[in-house]
Amino acid sequence: MMRRAAVAAAIILVVLAGSRAEAAKCTVSTTAVTFGTYSVFAAAPTDSTGTVRFNCTGGAKSVVIAITRGQSTTFTPRTLKKGIESLAYNLFQDAARTVVWGDGTGGAQFYYAGDPPNNQDIDVTIFGRIPPSQDITAGAYADSVTVMVLF
Repeated sequence: MMRRAAVAAAIILVVLAGSRAEAAKCTVSTTAVTFGTYSVFAAAPTDSTGTVRFNCTGGAKSVVIAITRGQSTTFTPRTLKKGIESLAYNLFQDAARTVVWGDGTGGAQFYYAGDPPNNQDIDVTIFGRIPPSQDITAGAYADSVTVMVLF
């Protein structure tokens, strides 16, 4: 009985020693979602896109990308601000602009990539939209969101 226990322990130690791996590391860059000029008279929404690019080495098992609310208290809608004035907008994961990109709370979803390719740039598009028919004054409206990447 003692012999079997010793053999099993030796096999486990060999397996653990052989599975030592480099820690996963990821680099991230973004391009902004820039809407340009919004027309209060336009019947169609104002759309734009941006990008999150990530590249992981060391065998990352998954990547989660979350985007904060920015200056807003909710994800639906987010708001672009000019002083005390607000312009509703949102960021989405899909071209149809149906899946709000957030952190998994408040009706928003985070992006998930299981077993991403090793040492390869992956571009994920951010789809932005300002709904039409918002009565605002002219000027520059802005928001700042944080992109969080967990791996």
